[in-house]
Amino acid sequence: MSSEHRSACPLDCPDLCGLTVTVEGGRVIKVDGDRRSPITDGFICGKVRKIADHLYGDDRVLAPKLRNGPKGSGQFRAATWDEALDVIVDRIGSIRTTSGSEAILPYHYGGSNGWLTEGALATRFFRRLGASNLDRTFCAAATTAATRGMYGVMPGVALEDYEHAQLIVLWGVNPSATSIHLVPVIERARERGAKLIVVDPRSTPLAKRADLHLAVRPGTDLPVALAILRRLFVHADRAFLAEHVVGTTELARRTEQWTIEAAAEVSGVSVADLLRFVDFYANSSPAVIRVGWGMERNRNGGSAVAAVLAMPAITNKFGVRGGGYTMSNGDARWTLTAETAIAEPPTKARSVNMSELPRALRTLRDPAIQCLFVYNCNPVATAPDQTGVIEQLSRDDLFVVVHEQVMTDTAQLADVVLPATAFLEHRDLRRGYGMMRLFDSPAVATPPGEARSNNQLFGELLRRFELTRPGDPLTDDELVAATFAASPHDAAIRSELATQGIASPPAGERPLPFVDVFPDTHDRKIHLVPEALDREANGLYTYRVDPATEAYPLALISPALATQVSSTFGQLRTAPATLELSTVDAAARGIASGDPIRIFNEHGEVHCFAKVSDEIRPGVCVLPKGLWRKHTVNGLTANALIPQTFADLGGQAAYNDARVQIAKR
Repeated sequence: MSSEHRSACPLDCPDLCGLTVTVEGGRVIKVDGDRRSPITDGFICGKVRKIADHLYGDDRVLAPKLRNGPKGSGQFRAATWDEALDVIVDRIGSIRTTSGSEAILPYHYGGSNGWLTEGALATRFFRRLGASNLDRTFCAAATTAATRGMYGVMPGVALEDYEHAQLIVLWGVNPSATSIHLVPVIERARERGAKLIVVDPRSTPLAKRADLHLAVRPGTDLPVALAILRRLFVHADRAFLAEHVVGTTELARRTEQWTIEAAAEVSGVSVADLLRFVDFYANSSPAVIRVGWGMERNRNGGSAVAAVLAMPAITNKFGVRGGGYTMSNGDARWTLTAETAIAEPPTKARSVNMSELPRALRTLRDPAIQCLFVYNCNPVATAPDQTGVIEQLSRDDLFVVVHEQVMTDTAQLADVVLPATAFLEHRDLRRGYGMMRLFDSPAVATPPGEARSNNQLFGELLRRFELTRPGDPLTDDELVAATFAASPHDAAIRSELATQGIASPPAGERPLPFVDVFPDTHDRKIHLVPEALDREANGLYTYRVDPATEAYPLALISPALATQVSSTFGQLRTAPATLELSTVDAAARGIASGDPIRIFNEHGEVHCFAKVSDEIRPGVCVLPKGLWRKHTVNGLTANALIPQTFADLGGQAAYNDARVQIAKR
């Protein structure tokens, strides 16, 4: 007999959908959206609707595996949990004794997980072990640095409130693939007369319907934003600036180098269109900018985000429903923090930037990294310098442990593979970064085979290494109780979660910036040129020229697929990879759709097939992120072509700075 259960989706999407899950015999047979959250409103994406294919597919890891052949050969033998853990404890213990704990590097990423899956006992284990720390820089490193440097932690415009805007700007974001519930909200606003502007090199579904589409060259968002800002100073709200903003004069000075004409030339956008943007934005209220994560993925990423975030400050678009900006609403003035449940403060061990994994494995000494413990991540498919990642993980002297749901490209290179539970199979506590809500999601399905959650795995490792302490919260329920107990709003949040499984932050679900919430900078003001960011960027708002060369003239970008969440669900994708390029660039190279091609630069080459399109501007080509090795002819993806450089803030990986050439094979 089947039964229905309430849950929530923790996958890396701003929408944080509530779910209704139908289970029969412990197995998920149907997933649909519920109506506890108005943004979900009963519908969910196709990725999650088909989650049973992921949970019960042939690629699911059902029992521990120990490598018994060359790395990458796919040769593993089945093992018991005790046998696999004995191997791990023995190897890690030996490495600690001979080289020290910093020779161990946990490698993980939390985009698609809640606090119990990303953090909790895993973080406690590695901190108490004294392992090297990981700087997580695949996404949101530059945007977080820019936002917090300027505004501190201040929630932006609630997604529901876009319906009230008279102008909506989507800058470096494609909600049709990554935030589908925002799309009907935008459409309702447009039915009420709102204008829509999209800034994106591609003609996305919303760009095709927009009142204005700025198809900027990748990496030129900064000069475009600065030129627009220069014009917007004419429309500045001087009273607001005097009361709430620091650095106005200095920002104005830094915009002087970028006229509309100069920005048009470097970005490939017409002067007329840039002036239309200025006119739309200056004369619309409420006006909201949805700041995406696309524009941070290049050498100018942090400064570009900062320049866009300055626009609502200069013109004071705040204080009205649907006015201001939205970046990440993940903090939203919650008093709850994941650190409470970890019950171990951060260590002073060295930190490793996850975006330079091959370099770290190749060059770090005193000590060298001898153990890589991978969970919640698939670096072979997601880390820059893919060739280097594969080369380093293939070393016999590097002990690689992977805790994973399915046999990913990274798991294929492991010494030990441990079966992990998926969401719906363990409890989790998830806070939205688009929706300002918190879900407490119970386990609703039985884990297949011998899959264990992160907390079950790392709780056992804490015990085996004798790192537990009296009073430690160890179970999921204890971890949640410890998290709530530290909040002054514990009773209200507990009550909401107990009755609905969903709770609102103390500031409410739809706070108005500069009415209900303010910057939590030291003086409660917006800082347009923060000293720390200026120092880190070696000159905030300084434009760094395009890395294209005569040999490699095309900008390769890697946006999200609508069918995957980064590399998650990639095992279900059967279609071969295609590179999308413009009709102009294809004609110049004698390439037609379906042709076998190679994409190459000084870092490597990728073999796949061409897709000629009029939906992308000349000079730009697209190979989506999250592809697996099986999707290309030669087993390499766009990450093999990414330079080992970073954005100007946060150590952010500069995925979209790849410059390539394309030729028929």
